[in-house]
Amino acid sequence: MVYVGVCRFELDLAGNDSLKGKRSVVKSLIQRARNRFNVAMAEVEDNDSHSVAVIGFAVIGNDKSFVNGCIDKIIDFVEAEAEAPLVDFQFQIDQY
Repeated sequence: MVYVGVCRFELDLAGNDSLKGKRSVVKSLIQRARNRFNVAMAEVEDNDSHSVAVIGFAVIGNDKSFVNGCIDKIIDFVEAEAEAPLVDFQFQIDQY
């Protein structure tokens, strides 16, 4: 069995006033998460909005509890390390 976990989360960049500032926050967070967790992560929505960042990532594994644990750890990391507050997140784990 293969389990694929997909997560989408939203950061509030209310104090940000430019796309350049947003890009700095988003790229820094994505790079640190990729380095720490070896996860596929990218900005997936609202690319032209400078007040919100919507980021998605995927985790794959052969154990559902492992995938779920990885998602939990990454969300905890985002809450602790992001330069903007985490507003919302949703995730789904599918079996193939």
